Amino acid sequence: MPADTVECVLTTWSTDRAVLQKIRREVFIDEQLVPEFDEWDDDDSVSVHALATLNREPVGTGRLNPGGKIGRIAVKAGLRGRGIGTLILRQLLHEAYHRGIREPYLHAQVQVVPFYEKLGFRIEGDVFDEAGISHVRMKHALE
Repeated sequence: MPADTVECVLTTWSTDRAVLQKIRREVFIDEQLVPEFDEWDDDDSVSVHALATLNREPVGTGRLNPGGKIGRIAVKAGLRGRGIGTLILRQLLHEAYHRGIREPYLHAQVQVVPFYEKLGFRIEGDVFDEAGISHVRMKHALE
């Protein structure tokens, strides 16, 4: 049996909106109970989005907005811990660097802070509530 193939490409909201929404709805709205009005915002249309696939099936996403904020990192349940989130984040960090953004940042859910720390992010400030979930701001210094 051949090994699984995981790929990650950059895309736009206008190109892949349906598939990006499907993943985020499953992870954030259905699983984490984020209110739908908190999930969709104006950043979607101006951000670059990463779309991860496993054997060509969409399984994860994330985005980078023009101000350098990385967000909406989502990997379908049952597929976490396989490096898909890392691939998405590295793709977005590479794109940030390419765009001249040297200090990308994100709002991390507290329980996944160690994941972001392993990839070079550092906590800035105190815990705060976002969409009913505890978060902390984290920043990455790119060289």
